[in-house]
Amino acid sequence: MLKKILIANRGEIACRVMETCQKMGIATVAIYSDADKLAKHVSMADEAYNVGPAPTAESYLQIDKIMEVINRSGADGVHPGYGFLSENAEFSRRLKEAGIAFIGPDEKAVAAMGDKITSKRLAAEAGVSTIPGFDGVIQDADQAATVAAEIGYPVMVKATAGGGGKGMRVASGADDIAEAFRAASSEALSGFGDDRVFIEKFIVQPRHIEIQVLADKQGKTLYLNERECSLQRRHQKVIEEAPSAFVTPEVRQAMGEQSVKLAQAVGYHSAGTVEFIMDADKKFYFLEMNTRLQVEHPVTEMTTGLDLVEQMIRVASGESLSMSQEQIGINGWSMEARVYAEDPARGFLPSIGRLIDYKEPSGEGVRVDSGTFEGGEVSIYYDPMIAKLIVWGKDREQARQRLMEALDSFDIRGVTTNLVFLNALVSHPAFASGDISTGFIGEEFPDGYSGDGGNDQQKELFAVIAGYLRAETRLRAADVHASDADSPWKILKRTGSAS
Repeated sequence: MLKKILIANRGEIACRVMETCQKMGIATVAIYSDADKLAKHVSMADEAYNVGPAPTAESYLQIDKIMEVINRSGADGVHPGYGFLSENAEFSRRLKEAGIAFIGPDEKAVAAMGDKITSKRLAAEAGVSTIPGFDGVIQDADQAATVAAEIGYPVMVKATAGGGGKGMRVASGADDIAEAFRAASSEALSGFGDDRVFIEKFIVQPRHIEIQVLADKQGKTLYLNERECSLQRRHQKVIEEAPSAFVTPEVRQAMGEQSVKLAQAVGYHSAGTVEFIMDADKKFYFLEMNTRLQVEHPVTEMTTGLDLVEQMIRVASGESLSMSQEQIGINGWSMEARVYAEDPARGFLPSIGRLIDYKEPSGEGVRVDSGTFEGGEVSIYYDPMIAKLIVWGKDREQARQRLMEALDSFDIRGVTTNLVFLNALVSHPAFASGDISTGFIGEEFPDGYSGDGGNDQQKELFAVIAGYLRAETRLRAADVHASDADSPWKILKRTGSAS
Protein backbone atom coordinates (compact mmCIF):
# COMPACT_ATOMS: atom_id res chain seq x y z
CA MET A 1 0.00 0.00 0.00
CA LEU A 2 1.19 3.53 -0.80
CA LYS A 3 2.50 5.46 2.21
CA LYS A 4 2.42 9.10 1.12
CA ILE A 5 0.37 10.60 -1.72
CA LEU A 6 0.86 13.96 -3.38
CA ILE A 7 -2.36 15.43 -4.73
CA ALA A 8 -1.49 17.32 -7.91
CA ASN A 9 -4.55 19.52 -7.75
CA ARG A 10 -6.40 22.11 -5.68
CA GLY A 11 -9.83 22.98 -4.33
CA GLU A 12 -12.69 20.55 -3.93
CA ILE A 13 -11.12 17.51 -5.57
CA ALA A 14 -7.87 17.85 -3.61
CA CYS A 15 -9.87 17.90 -0.38
CA ARG A 16 -11.95 14.96 -1.57
CA VAL A 17 -8.85 12.83 -2.23
CA MET A 18 -7.33 13.81 1.10
CA GLU A 19 -10.42 12.67 2.99
CA THR A 20 -10.04 9.15 1.62
CA CYS A 21 -6.28 9.15 2.25
CA GLN A 22 -6.90 10.13 5.87
CA LYS A 23 -9.46 7.34 6.20
CA MET A 24 -6.90 4.87 4.84
CA GLY A 25 -4.09 6.16 7.07
CA ILE A 26 -2.05 7.51 4.15
CA ALA A 27 -0.04 10.73 4.56
CA THR A 28 -0.86 13.55 2.13
CA VAL A 29 1.14 16.24 0.36
CA ALA A 30 -0.47 19.36 -1.07
CA ILE A 31 0.83 21.73 -3.69
CA TYR A 32 -0.37 25.31 -3.92
CA SER A 33 0.09 28.50 -5.87
CA ASP A 34 0.68 31.93 -4.37
CA ALA A 35 -3.08 32.57 -4.60
CA ASP A 36 -3.88 29.37 -2.70
CA LYS A 37 -1.56 29.65 0.28
CA LEU A 38 -4.53 29.89 2.67
CA ALA A 39 -6.73 27.40 0.80
CA LYS A 40 -8.59 24.57 2.52
CA HIS A 41 -6.64 21.81 0.79
CA VAL A 42 -3.38 23.28 2.08
CA SER A 43 -4.52 23.17 5.70
CA MET A 44 -5.89 19.63 5.31
CA ALA A 45 -2.63 18.12 4.08
CA ASP A 46 0.18 16.77 6.24
CA GLU A 47 2.68 18.73 4.13
CA ALA A 48 2.27 21.55 1.63
CA TYR A 49 4.63 23.10 -0.91
CA ASN A 50 4.41 26.21 -3.06
CA VAL A 51 4.80 25.58 -6.79
CA GLY A 52 4.63 29.09 -8.20
CA PRO A 53 2.51 32.12 -9.08
CA ALA A 54 -1.28 32.11 -9.33
CA PRO A 55 -1.69 31.34 -13.08
CA THR A 56 -2.08 27.58 -13.58
CA ALA A 57 0.48 27.55 -16.39
CA GLU A 58 3.07 28.77 -13.88
CA SER A 59 2.11 26.51 -10.98
CA TYR A 60 -0.30 23.56 -11.15
CA LEU A 61 0.72 22.67 -14.72
CA GLN A 62 4.45 22.83 -14.03
CA ILE A 63 5.54 19.19 -14.18
CA ASP A 64 9.15 19.95 -13.28
CA LYS A 65 8.16 21.84 -10.13
CA ILE A 66 5.81 19.07 -9.06
CA MET A 67 8.52 16.46 -9.60
CA GLU A 68 10.79 18.53 -7.33
CA VAL A 69 8.14 18.50 -4.60
CA ILE A 70 7.77 14.74 -4.96
CA ASN A 71 11.50 14.33 -4.38
CA ARG A 72 11.51 16.71 -1.41
CA SER A 73 8.49 15.20 0.27
CA GLY A 74 9.26 11.55 -0.38
CA ALA A 75 5.80 10.88 -1.81
CA ASP A 76 5.49 7.44 -3.42
CA GLY A 77 2.22 8.12 -5.24
CA VAL A 78 0.43 10.95 -7.04
CA HIS A 79 -3.30 11.45 -7.46
CA PRO A 80 -4.03 14.00 -10.20
CA GLY A 81 -7.73 14.61 -9.42
CA TYR A 82 -9.50 15.94 -12.51
CA GLY A 83 -8.44 18.73 -14.85
CA PHE A 84 -4.88 20.08 -14.78
CA LEU A 85 -2.48 17.14 -15.38
CA SER A 86 -5.00 14.33 -14.86
CA GLU A 87 -5.00 13.33 -18.54
CA ASN A 88 -1.46 14.34 -19.38
CA ALA A 89 0.42 11.33 -20.77
CA GLU A 90 3.77 13.07 -20.32
CA PHE A 91 3.14 13.55 -16.59
CA SER A 92 2.16 9.89 -16.23
CA ARG A 93 5.31 8.83 -18.10
CA ARG A 94 7.58 11.05 -15.98
CA LEU A 95 6.18 9.57 -12.78
CA LYS A 96 6.62 6.04 -14.07
CA GLU A 97 10.27 6.71 -14.95
CA ALA A 98 10.84 8.10 -11.45
CA GLY A 99 9.32 5.03 -9.83
CA ILE A 100 6.33 6.97 -8.51
CA ALA A 101 2.85 5.44 -8.69
CA PHE A 102 0.45 7.43 -10.85
CA ILE A 103 -3.01 6.88 -9.42
CA GLY A 104 -4.61 6.55 -12.81
CA PRO A 105 -4.14 4.56 -16.02
CA ASP A 106 -0.99 3.82 -17.99
CA GLU A 107 0.31 6.66 -20.17
CA LYS A 108 -0.48 4.67 -23.32
CA ALA A 109 -4.16 4.52 -22.43
CA VAL A 110 -4.14 8.22 -21.56
CA ALA A 111 -2.61 9.10 -24.93
CA ALA A 112 -4.89 6.79 -26.93
CA MET A 113 -8.09 8.08 -25.35
CA GLY A 114 -6.93 11.70 -25.29
CA ASP A 115 -7.26 12.05 -29.05
CA LYS A 116 -10.89 11.87 -30.22
CA ILE A 117 -10.09 10.52 -33.68
CA THR A 118 -7.81 7.79 -32.33
CA SER A 119 -10.24 6.88 -29.53
CA LYS A 120 -13.14 6.61 -31.97
CA ARG A 121 -11.18 4.27 -34.21
CA LEU A 122 -10.15 2.13 -31.24
CA ALA A 123 -13.75 2.03 -30.01
CA ALA A 124 -15.01 0.85 -33.39
CA GLU A 125 -12.32 -1.85 -33.50
CA ALA A 126 -13.36 -2.99 -30.01
CA GLY A 127 -16.97 -3.39 -31.10
CA VAL A 128 -18.30 -0.23 -29.48
CA SER A 129 -21.14 1.64 -31.22
CA THR A 130 -19.84 4.87 -32.75
CA ILE A 131 -21.54 7.90 -34.27
CA PRO A 132 -21.60 7.92 -38.10
CA GLY A 133 -19.05 10.36 -39.38
CA PHE A 134 -15.67 11.06 -40.94
CA ASP A 135 -12.87 10.20 -38.52
CA GLY A 136 -10.08 11.87 -40.48
CA VAL A 137 -8.81 15.41 -39.96
CA ILE A 138 -10.76 18.02 -41.95
CA GLN A 139 -8.30 20.22 -43.84
CA ASP A 140 -10.46 23.17 -44.91
CA ALA A 141 -14.01 24.53 -45.23
CA ASP A 142 -14.49 23.00 -48.67
CA GLN A 143 -13.68 19.52 -47.41
CA ALA A 144 -15.93 20.15 -44.40
CA ALA A 145 -18.83 20.93 -46.75
CA THR A 146 -18.21 17.80 -48.84
CA VAL A 147 -17.98 15.51 -45.80
CA ALA A 148 -21.03 17.07 -44.12
CA ALA A 149 -23.12 16.55 -47.26
CA GLU A 150 -22.12 12.88 -47.36
CA ILE A 151 -22.98 12.31 -43.70
CA GLY A 152 -26.20 14.31 -43.82
CA TYR A 153 -27.12 17.40 -41.80
CA PRO A 154 -27.15 18.29 -38.98
CA VAL A 155 -23.48 17.60 -38.19
CA MET A 156 -21.12 18.41 -35.36
CA VAL A 157 -17.65 19.86 -36.06
CA LYS A 158 -15.42 18.82 -33.14
CA ALA A 159 -11.86 19.43 -32.03
CA THR A 160 -9.82 16.26 -31.97
CA ALA A 161 -7.92 17.38 -28.85
CA GLY A 162 -9.15 18.66 -25.51
CA GLY A 163 -12.64 18.50 -24.09
CA GLY A 164 -15.03 20.37 -21.81
CA GLY A 165 -17.26 21.39 -24.69
CA LYS A 166 -14.64 23.58 -26.35
CA GLY A 167 -14.00 23.45 -30.10
CA MET A 168 -17.49 22.14 -30.91
CA ARG A 169 -19.99 23.65 -33.37
CA VAL A 170 -23.25 22.38 -34.87
CA ALA A 171 -24.00 23.00 -38.56
CA SER A 172 -27.67 22.63 -39.45
CA GLY A 173 -27.17 23.03 -43.19
CA ALA A 174 -24.79 23.94 -46.00
CA ASP A 175 -24.99 27.63 -45.12
CA ASP A 176 -23.57 26.96 -41.64
CA ILE A 177 -20.73 24.54 -42.28
CA ALA A 178 -17.98 27.00 -43.28
CA GLU A 179 -18.50 29.14 -40.18
CA ALA A 180 -18.78 26.04 -37.95
CA PHE A 181 -15.44 24.78 -39.30
CA ARG A 182 -13.77 28.16 -38.78
CA ALA A 183 -15.12 28.67 -35.27
CA ALA A 184 -14.35 25.13 -34.06
CA SER A 185 -10.80 25.24 -35.49
CA SER A 186 -10.10 28.65 -33.99
CA GLU A 187 -11.40 27.71 -30.55
CA ALA A 188 -9.50 24.42 -30.62
CA LEU A 189 -6.25 26.23 -31.46
CA SER A 190 -6.64 28.82 -28.70
CA GLY A 191 -7.86 26.29 -26.13
CA PHE A 192 -5.60 23.31 -26.83
CA GLY A 193 -2.88 24.52 -29.20
CA ASP A 194 -4.24 22.08 -31.81
CA ASP A 195 -6.64 23.22 -34.55
CA ARG A 196 -7.46 19.76 -35.94
CA VAL A 197 -11.18 18.98 -36.22
CA PHE A 198 -13.35 16.15 -37.48
CA ILE A 199 -17.05 15.82 -38.34
CA GLU A 200 -19.74 13.44 -37.16
CA LYS A 201 -23.51 13.18 -37.28
CA PHE A 202 -25.31 15.39 -34.77
CA ILE A 203 -27.91 13.45 -32.78
CA VAL A 204 -31.13 15.44 -32.36
CA GLN A 205 -32.62 15.60 -28.81
CA PRO A 206 -29.77 13.53 -27.38
CA ARG A 207 -29.13 12.35 -23.87
CA HIS A 208 -25.62 12.25 -22.42
CA ILE A 209 -25.12 8.94 -20.61
CA GLU A 210 -21.81 7.77 -19.22
CA ILE A 211 -20.60 4.47 -17.81
CA GLN A 212 -18.19 4.33 -14.87
CA VAL A 213 -15.57 1.61 -15.29
CA LEU A 214 -13.08 0.29 -12.77
CA ALA A 215 -10.18 -2.00 -13.63
CA ASP A 216 -7.20 -3.50 -11.83
CA LYS A 217 -3.76 -4.43 -13.15
CA GLN A 218 -4.57 -8.14 -13.05
CA GLY A 219 -7.11 -7.85 -15.89
CA LYS A 220 -10.43 -7.56 -14.06
CA THR A 221 -12.65 -4.79 -15.46
CA LEU A 222 -16.08 -3.85 -14.09
CA TYR A 223 -18.77 -1.35 -15.01
CA LEU A 224 -20.45 0.51 -12.16
CA ASN A 225 -23.70 1.40 -13.92
CA GLU A 226 -24.52 4.70 -15.62
CA ARG A 227 -24.82 8.39 -14.87
CA GLU A 228 -27.30 10.72 -16.56
CA CYS A 229 -25.46 13.93 -17.46
CA SER A 230 -27.89 15.51 -19.93
CA LEU A 231 -28.52 18.75 -18.06
CA GLN A 232 -25.77 20.86 -19.60
CA ARG A 233 -25.13 24.48 -20.42
CA ARG A 234 -22.80 25.08 -23.35
CA HIS A 235 -21.63 21.46 -23.12
CA GLN A 236 -20.78 21.86 -19.42
CA LYS A 237 -22.60 19.54 -17.02
CA VAL A 238 -24.82 21.23 -14.44
CA ILE A 239 -26.79 18.46 -12.71
CA GLU A 240 -26.04 14.74 -12.83
CA GLU A 241 -27.82 11.71 -11.47
CA ALA A 242 -27.46 7.97 -11.09
CA PRO A 243 -29.01 5.89 -12.37
CA SER A 244 -30.75 7.31 -15.46
CA ALA A 245 -34.54 7.29 -15.63
CA PHE A 246 -34.23 6.64 -19.38
CA VAL A 247 -31.91 3.64 -19.37
CA THR A 248 -33.41 0.14 -19.18
CA PRO A 249 -31.59 -2.82 -17.58
CA GLU A 250 -30.95 -4.27 -21.05
CA VAL A 251 -29.45 -1.02 -22.37
CA ARG A 252 -27.41 -0.61 -19.18
CA GLN A 253 -25.88 -4.05 -19.64
CA ALA A 254 -25.12 -3.43 -23.32
CA MET A 255 -23.47 -0.07 -22.61
CA GLY A 256 -21.56 -1.52 -19.68
CA GLU A 257 -20.25 -4.50 -21.61
CA GLN A 258 -19.13 -2.29 -24.50
CA SER A 259 -17.36 0.03 -22.06
CA VAL A 260 -15.52 -2.92 -20.54
CA LYS A 261 -14.43 -4.06 -24.02
CA LEU A 262 -12.97 -0.63 -24.78
CA ALA A 263 -11.15 -0.45 -21.45
CA GLN A 264 -9.65 -3.88 -21.99
CA ALA A 265 -8.68 -3.02 -25.57
CA VAL A 266 -6.42 -0.20 -24.35
CA GLY A 267 -5.07 -2.05 -21.31
CA TYR A 268 -6.89 0.24 -18.92
CA HIS A 269 -6.56 0.12 -15.15
CA SER A 270 -7.94 2.49 -12.46
CA ALA A 271 -11.24 4.39 -12.62
CA GLY A 272 -12.38 5.77 -15.95
CA THR A 273 -15.52 6.88 -17.73
CA VAL A 274 -16.87 5.98 -21.15
CA GLU A 275 -19.26 8.64 -22.43
CA PHE A 276 -22.13 7.95 -24.82
CA ILE A 277 -24.76 9.97 -26.63
CA MET A 278 -28.20 8.33 -26.76
CA ASP A 279 -31.10 9.10 -29.07
CA ALA A 280 -34.85 8.91 -28.45
CA ASP A 281 -34.90 5.25 -29.53
CA LYS A 282 -32.28 4.36 -26.89
CA LYS A 283 -29.60 3.79 -29.53
CA PHE A 284 -26.28 4.81 -28.03
CA TYR A 285 -23.01 5.94 -29.60
CA PHE A 286 -19.51 6.37 -28.20
CA LEU A 287 -18.37 9.94 -27.55
CA GLU A 288 -15.08 9.67 -25.68
CA MET A 289 -13.35 8.07 -22.73
CA ASN A 290 -12.16 10.19 -19.81
CA THR A 291 -9.09 8.58 -18.28
CA ARG A 292 -9.55 10.10 -14.85
CA LEU A 293 -11.95 10.56 -11.98
CA GLN A 294 -15.04 12.50 -13.05
CA VAL A 295 -16.43 15.55 -11.26
CA GLU A 296 -19.72 13.68 -10.89
CA HIS A 297 -18.26 10.47 -9.43
CA PRO A 298 -20.07 10.91 -6.05
CA VAL A 299 -23.46 9.88 -7.49
CA THR A 300 -21.93 6.52 -8.42
CA GLU A 301 -20.44 6.21 -4.95
CA MET A 302 -23.79 6.99 -3.35
CA THR A 303 -25.63 4.29 -5.33
CA THR A 304 -22.97 1.55 -5.22
CA GLY A 305 -21.44 2.08 -1.78
CA LEU A 306 -17.93 2.15 -3.26
CA ASP A 307 -15.28 4.81 -2.59
CA LEU A 308 -13.80 5.32 -6.05
CA VAL A 309 -10.76 7.20 -4.77
CA GLU A 310 -9.99 4.33 -2.42
CA GLN A 311 -10.34 1.84 -5.27
CA MET A 312 -7.98 3.92 -7.43
CA ILE A 313 -5.38 3.96 -4.67
CA ARG A 314 -5.67 0.22 -4.11
CA VAL A 315 -5.31 -0.51 -7.83
CA ALA A 316 -2.27 1.79 -8.05
CA SER A 317 -0.79 -0.12 -5.09
CA GLY A 318 -1.12 -3.36 -7.05
CA GLU A 319 -4.18 -4.80 -5.33
CA SER A 320 -6.88 -6.71 -7.16
CA LEU A 321 -10.50 -5.57 -7.17
CA SER A 322 -12.28 -7.42 -4.37
CA MET A 323 -15.79 -7.34 -5.90
CA SER A 324 -17.36 -9.05 -8.90
CA GLN A 325 -19.69 -7.64 -11.55
CA GLU A 326 -22.61 -9.51 -9.98
CA GLN A 327 -22.03 -7.68 -6.70
CA ILE A 328 -22.41 -4.24 -8.30
CA GLY A 329 -26.00 -3.23 -7.67
CA ILE A 330 -27.98 0.01 -7.63
CA ASN A 331 -29.07 1.21 -4.22
CA GLY A 332 -31.54 4.08 -4.44
CA TRP A 333 -31.00 7.26 -6.44
CA SER A 334 -28.47 10.06 -6.27
CA MET A 335 -28.27 13.55 -7.76
CA GLU A 336 -25.46 16.11 -7.84
CA ALA A 337 -25.66 19.85 -8.45
CA ARG A 338 -22.57 21.93 -9.16
CA VAL A 339 -22.69 25.12 -7.10
CA TYR A 340 -20.83 27.91 -8.87
CA ALA A 341 -19.89 31.49 -8.07
CA GLU A 342 -21.53 32.90 -11.17
CA ASP A 343 -24.37 35.25 -12.04
CA PRO A 344 -27.15 33.56 -14.05
CA ALA A 345 -28.78 36.95 -14.72
CA ARG A 346 -25.61 38.22 -16.42
CA GLY A 347 -24.89 35.37 -18.77
CA PHE A 348 -23.37 33.25 -15.99
CA LEU A 349 -20.38 35.53 -15.60
CA PRO A 350 -18.03 34.34 -12.85
CA SER A 351 -18.43 36.15 -9.53
CA ILE A 352 -15.27 36.63 -7.53
CA GLY A 353 -14.78 37.75 -3.95
CA ARG A 354 -14.72 36.59 -0.34
CA LEU A 355 -17.31 34.26 1.14
CA ILE A 356 -18.67 36.41 3.95
CA ASP A 357 -21.11 33.68 4.93
CA TYR A 358 -20.75 30.04 3.97
CA LYS A 359 -22.91 27.36 5.55
CA GLU A 360 -23.44 23.98 3.91
CA PRO A 361 -26.68 22.00 4.13
CA SER A 362 -26.71 18.76 6.07
CA GLY A 363 -29.09 16.00 7.04
CA GLU A 364 -30.08 12.52 5.96
CA GLY A 365 -28.95 11.69 2.46
CA VAL A 366 -27.03 14.97 2.00
CA ARG A 367 -23.33 15.19 1.14
CA VAL A 368 -21.29 18.26 0.24
CA ASP A 369 -17.86 18.07 -1.41
CA SER A 370 -16.22 21.47 -1.20
CA GLY A 371 -12.82 23.10 -1.16
CA THR A 372 -13.65 26.34 0.56
CA PHE A 373 -14.79 27.77 3.89
CA GLU A 374 -16.39 30.85 5.40
CA GLY A 375 -13.93 33.68 4.79
CA GLY A 376 -12.40 31.87 1.83
CA GLU A 377 -11.95 33.56 -1.51
CA VAL A 378 -13.19 32.80 -5.01
CA SER A 379 -10.25 33.74 -7.22
CA ILE A 380 -10.16 35.02 -10.77
CA TYR A 381 -7.48 32.46 -11.58
CA TYR A 382 -9.44 29.22 -11.20
CA ASP A 383 -12.74 27.53 -11.94
CA PRO A 384 -15.46 29.25 -9.88
CA MET A 385 -17.06 26.04 -8.59
CA ILE A 386 -17.68 26.45 -4.85
CA ALA A 387 -19.02 23.00 -4.02
CA LYS A 388 -20.77 19.90 -5.24
CA LEU A 389 -24.08 19.18 -3.52
CA ILE A 390 -24.92 15.48 -3.60
CA VAL A 391 -28.07 13.85 -2.28
CA TRP A 392 -29.37 10.29 -1.98
CA GLY A 393 -32.94 9.03 -1.85
CA LYS A 394 -34.66 5.68 -1.96
CA ASP A 395 -36.06 6.68 -5.35
CA ARG A 396 -35.72 9.52 -7.87
CA GLU A 397 -38.47 11.69 -6.45
CA GLN A 398 -37.13 11.54 -2.91
CA ALA A 399 -33.68 12.43 -4.20
CA ARG A 400 -35.13 15.34 -6.18
CA GLN A 401 -37.04 16.66 -3.17
CA ARG A 402 -33.93 16.41 -0.99
CA LEU A 403 -31.90 18.26 -3.60
CA MET A 404 -34.41 21.13 -3.69
CA GLU A 405 -34.45 21.34 0.11
CA ALA A 406 -30.66 21.24 0.34
CA LEU A 407 -30.29 23.96 -2.31
CA ASP A 408 -32.66 26.14 -0.27
CA SER A 409 -30.58 25.44 2.86
CA PHE A 410 -27.26 26.54 1.35
CA ASP A 411 -26.20 29.91 2.76
CA ILE A 412 -23.57 31.66 0.62
CA ARG A 413 -22.96 35.41 0.75
CA GLY A 414 -20.24 37.60 -0.61
CA VAL A 415 -20.47 36.30 -4.16
CA THR A 416 -23.35 35.69 -6.55
CA THR A 417 -24.18 32.01 -7.02
CA ASN A 418 -26.26 29.82 -9.32
CA LEU A 419 -28.31 28.34 -6.45
CA VAL A 420 -31.61 29.85 -7.61
CA PHE A 421 -30.98 28.67 -11.17
CA LEU A 422 -30.21 25.15 -9.96
CA ASN A 423 -33.44 25.06 -7.98
CA ALA A 424 -35.36 26.28 -11.03
CA LEU A 425 -33.96 23.34 -12.99
CA VAL A 426 -34.65 20.72 -10.33
CA SER A 427 -38.21 21.97 -9.73
CA HIS A 428 -39.03 22.18 -13.46
CA PRO A 429 -41.87 19.79 -14.45
CA ALA A 430 -39.83 18.33 -17.32
CA PHE A 431 -36.94 17.48 -15.01
CA ALA A 432 -39.37 16.06 -12.46
CA SER A 433 -40.70 13.71 -15.13
CA GLY A 434 -37.23 12.84 -16.43
CA ASP A 435 -38.00 14.29 -19.87
CA ILE A 436 -34.67 15.99 -20.57
CA SER A 437 -31.96 16.20 -23.20
CA THR A 438 -28.65 17.99 -23.63
CA GLY A 439 -30.56 20.88 -25.22
CA PHE A 440 -32.96 21.30 -22.29
CA ILE A 441 -31.40 24.38 -20.72
CA GLY A 442 -30.92 26.15 -24.05
CA GLU A 443 -34.52 25.43 -25.02
CA GLU A 444 -36.12 26.37 -21.70
CA PHE A 445 -33.90 29.39 -21.06
CA PRO A 446 -32.97 30.64 -24.56
CA ASP A 447 -32.25 34.15 -23.32
CA GLY A 448 -30.46 33.05 -20.18
CA TYR A 449 -31.88 32.97 -16.68
CA SER A 450 -32.97 36.00 -14.69
CA GLY A 451 -35.29 34.39 -12.15
CA ASP A 452 -39.00 35.01 -11.88
CA GLY A 453 -40.46 38.49 -11.79
CA GLY A 454 -40.94 38.45 -8.05
CA ASN A 455 -37.39 37.55 -7.19
CA ASP A 456 -36.42 40.96 -5.78
CA GLN A 457 -39.61 41.14 -3.72
CA GLN A 458 -38.95 37.64 -2.42
CA LYS A 459 -35.45 38.65 -1.37
CA GLU A 460 -36.85 41.63 0.52
CA LEU A 461 -39.45 39.42 2.19
CA PHE A 462 -36.81 36.86 3.18
CA ALA A 463 -34.66 39.66 4.60
CA VAL A 464 -37.56 40.93 6.73
CA ILE A 465 -38.32 37.39 7.96
CA ALA A 466 -34.64 36.76 8.74
CA GLY A 467 -34.45 40.04 10.67
CA TYR A 468 -37.55 39.19 12.65
CA LEU A 469 -36.28 35.70 13.50
CA ARG A 470 -32.91 37.09 14.58
CA ALA A 471 -34.57 39.64 16.88
CA GLU A 472 -36.92 36.98 18.28
CA THR A 473 -33.97 34.68 18.98
CA ARG A 474 -32.14 37.42 20.87
CA LEU A 475 -35.22 38.23 22.96
CA ARG A 476 -35.67 34.57 23.85
CA ALA A 477 -32.02 34.38 24.84
CA ALA A 478 -32.54 37.42 27.04
CA ASP A 479 -35.43 35.70 28.82
CA VAL A 480 -33.43 32.52 29.32
CA HIS A 481 -30.56 34.39 30.99
CA ALA A 482 -32.72 36.93 32.83
CA SER A 483 -32.26 35.15 36.16
CA ASP A 484 -28.50 35.67 36.00
CA ALA A 485 -27.71 39.04 37.58
CA ASP A 486 -24.32 39.18 35.88
CA SER A 487 -25.61 38.17 32.46
CA PRO A 488 -25.03 40.75 29.71
CA TRP A 489 -28.60 39.97 28.61
CA LYS A 490 -29.82 41.11 32.05
CA ILE A 491 -27.86 44.33 31.68
CA LEU A 492 -29.25 44.87 28.17
CA LYS A 493 -32.81 44.40 29.40
CA ARG A 494 -32.24 46.84 32.30
CA THR A 495 -30.99 49.47 29.86
CA GLY A 496 -33.63 48.67 27.27
CA SER A 497 -31.06 47.79 24.62
CA ALA A 498 -32.11 44.24 23.81
CA SER A 499 -33.65 44.17 20.36
